[in-house]
Amino acid sequence: MKPLKHILAVSTVLSTTLSAQITYQGDNGPGKGKHIVFVASDHEYRSEETCPAIARILAQHHGFQCTVLFGLDNKGNIQAGASNIPGLEALQQADLMVIFARFLNLPDAQMKHIVDYLERGGPVVGLRTSSHAFKIPKGSTYERFDFKYSGKDYEKGFGHQILGNTWVGHYGKNHKQGTRIQLIPEQKQHPILRGVNDNAFCHAGGYVGNPREGFTVLTNSQPLVSMQPDAKPDPKKPPMPSTWTRHYTAKDGKQARVFHSTQGASEDILDPNYRRMIVNGIFWAAGLEQAIRPDNAISFVGPYQPTTFRMNGHVKGVQPADLQDMQSPIMPKPEKAKK
Repeated sequence: MKPLKHILAVSTVLSTTLSAQITYQGDNGPGKGKHIVFVASDHEYRSEETCPAIARILAQHHGFQCTVLFGLDNKGNIQAGASNIPGLEALQQADLMVIFARFLNLPDAQMKHIVDYLERGGPVVGLRTSSHAFKIPKGSTYERFDFKYSGKDYEKGFGHQILGNTWVGHYGKNHKQGTRIQLIPEQKQHPILRGVNDNAFCHAGGYVGNPREGFTVLTNSQPLVSMQPDAKPDPKKPPMPSTWTRHYTAKDGKQARVFHSTQGASEDILDPNYRRMIVNGIFWAAGLEQAIRPDNAISFVGPYQPTTFRMNGHVKGVQPADLQDMQSPIMPKPEKAKK
């Protein structure tokens, strides 16, 4: 018979393995006392890699408490784009939501936590496909969040109402044309651009961006003729807005901060300037712009080995608990995750 100590140790490992979320506890830093919840479930751009990587940076270097929630299959494995995200009740106590999602149709009980968060006016950071985060059938409880919703009460859904831009289309050929992120000259003194140099390279192609009045556009994306960082600009595609700030109005009239970037794929954050801008944008959205310094730490925590983005290209057999240790690789090899 196994000793009790051994049984308790195995039980602890099993309960951790079955956890549907991970939380990185920060220590000291400007983010101490702030709780950020990341919602990661898209089909193509590896949000399940981008989000924990950024969360670790914020926790380890800056003191934030960061909870990362993933789309899961029925075995508890991370599944890209899955419309099942357990743990969204964490938003009840969140100071900021970072969402990187695509075409979700969550169960009402899960979706309600996102809706409640928005109705109370929580700040939002949205990456890439979050402009079309929800694809919800007509007649559903939360159909107004659908990216094509036509009702005047919440026209064009979450992307338009919260982030300021619903899905319009690609700008250039995705997977064939990378983008260069160009700072808007008049905005170079904006807190989010502190320490950010011009011409960051992103693997993800451009999106059509149509920010409206009341937006502060920080960068444009310039499609390139190839996926090479030193490729020439596409002469047929002039720069298009790609990063901005705005405010949305909560149920009680409160004005809530929003930071949105049309890039964000897991390979995009390899560029230190782009990664710094995302970290700075999270600071700003959390109301900590005074703590943004041009030399704030943005180095990766643990091995970061992003997967080339493509549909159905996520690493299989990985569970959230496999990423809980800050020094665990993102992503671990499936056979190591299983062990």
